[in-house]
Amino acid sequence: MLYKLTPTRGKIDRIEPVPFKDLSELQQQEKDLEQLIAQHMLDVLFENDRLMTVFQERSRQPEADIYALNEEGELTVFELKRGVVDEGAVHQVLRYAQDAGQWSYAQLQAKYQQYSSTESKLRSAHQEAFGLEHPLDARQFNNKQHLIVIGNSANESLINAVNYWRRQGLSIIFLPYRIYELGGEQYFEFFSPPYDQHMNPANRKGVLFDTCRTYWEEGIWCMMENCRVAAFGDAKRFVEYVHPGDIVFFSHRWDGIVAAARVKRGSVHAPDEETLYRDVEFMTSIPTRNQKLRAMPFRMVCEVTGKRFYWARTIKVPYLSMAEAEVLAQRLSQYLEKG
Repeated sequence: MLYKLTPTRGKIDRIEPVPFKDLSELQQQEKDLEQLIAQHMLDVLFENDRLMTVFQERSRQPEADIYALNEEGELTVFELKRGVVDEGAVHQVLRYAQDAGQWSYAQLQAKYQQYSSTESKLRSAHQEAFGLEHPLDARQFNNKQHLIVIGNSANESLINAVNYWRRQGLSIIFLPYRIYELGGEQYFEFFSPPYDQHMNPANRKGVLFDTCRTYWEEGIWCMMENCRVAAFGDAKRFVEYVHPGDIVFFSHRWDGIVAAARVKRGSVHAPDEETLYRDVEFMTSIPTRNQKLRAMPFRMVCEVTGKRFYWARTIKVPYLSMAEAEVLAQRLSQYLEKG
């Protein structure tokens, strides 16, 4: 809930709840909420509780809205409602979880391949996404299920149902979202489990940023030679997640972190419809085409930071604090200078 603070003679002495809306009031459908959650699940909403989307509901099929895996291969089943949620949502997600809990690895892989439109093996995709030293055995997938119900608000029957099943040992939670209209603009509020540990966007941070090697081999040189952090196509929006003063670490798939740079003051640049970038000032040596590319292995990045990252996105969450970023930049510079 958002509250307005009102001062009297310079002293804040009143607190008033701000009315909120749901997506239906903005002429949006439940599918729009599903897309919003699925597309931003890993890089924004679940920054510290990493999940890999493996399947989404198909039209007119008796399926949950979103299915996702965590690092241990456990399946999370989402049921989304754009308005007030009652106990009926719990009955739905229980039914979907009962079905999904019986999926074999082969069934789960088939759904992932259908969702991703690739022939990628789920074990390999999962290993790469979570930076695991070895892929999970097929028998380690889907041994446990977690249930998440998301809605604008909950009535008493929903709260009672969730509390009942939690007392029975079921992993189920309700997460609310809110939409506020302030100053003519709309704001989306979301509460992510297990604690809302999102870093304050006003604070400077460290960001591991992909060089786009999977889709464009020249992406790294576009950034290195022009002193910029850039993203392209559907991923270009991620450039707007970094701000002046942030430290960016350039993550080159299969190799590791190849350079670090501080984002300069100034706005985001859009040289064409497919590209967004920010100017940066490098803090480490800059890779060049005519030299062998050196990189700090991803394993070492995890050792230095003490964090586990979700590697399958343009931005590798979680973010680093500025203190953590400064340490990693220093260690990276030393590593690269050793040659």
